[in-house]
Amino acid sequence: MEPHLSIVMPALNEAGRIVQALERLARAAPGAERVVCDGGSSDGTPDLAQPWARVVAAARGRARQMNAGAAAASGDWLLFLHVDTAPPEGFAAEIARAAQGGFRAGAFGLRIAGRHPLLPLLAWGAGLRTRCRGLAFGDQGLFVRRDFFLARGGFPDLPLMEDYAWTRDLRRAGVALFISPLAMTTSGRRWDEWGFWRTWWRMRRNQWRFARAGKAEALAGDYGDVR
Repeated sequence: MEPHLSIVMPALNEAGRIVQALERLARAAPGAERVVCDGGSSDGTPDLAQPWARVVAAARGRARQMNAGAAAASGDWLLFLHVDTAPPEGFAAEIARAAQGGFRAGAFGLRIAGRHPLLPLLAWGAGLRTRCRGLAFGDQGLFVRRDFFLARGGFPDLPLMEDYAWTRDLRRAGVALFISPLAMTTSGRRWDEWGFWRTWWRMRRNQWRFARAGKAEALAGDYGDVR
């Protein structure tokens, strides 16, 4: 029996994408609860999401929004999904497989949909990092048992790198991640807009600075809008 799943989606001014994302989820996992945690959109995102999901208002900031969505969700398991990330066919069954295996948290592989020919290599490296180091980012579709997530206090209240910090803390606590062979497909819009090498350098620099200093506040302005 598959566990009851809640899909938690943080959103901020995503009027152009939110309906398509929620329609896709309704087709792929009709039995899952959909929770959109809106961070104060000014473009009508909550109204557009309302027919497709439960909408929760939250303080702006991806970690705060996802924590608010998790608190409002009713599922046994939570899947945190970005608006511009599409889950693979069979993703709910993979979460059920993790639950049956006794895991408490997990992540998927990654595919980046963009123009640059090195994006597949970048996605492969992300998968290698997850398998070898137990570190994953939000565009890999982090999922977790809801009671376990709430008991640990949710995502750390950071403006950036909350996903990295959360999986890092799980690793330090000896919590193994279930790593699905299936891949989430995330938008390469940032890579296309900023350019591949510029984006790669920003991300690598921010990860290094965060790992060294443990502070995300100074990084948020460099990275841009986060949701």
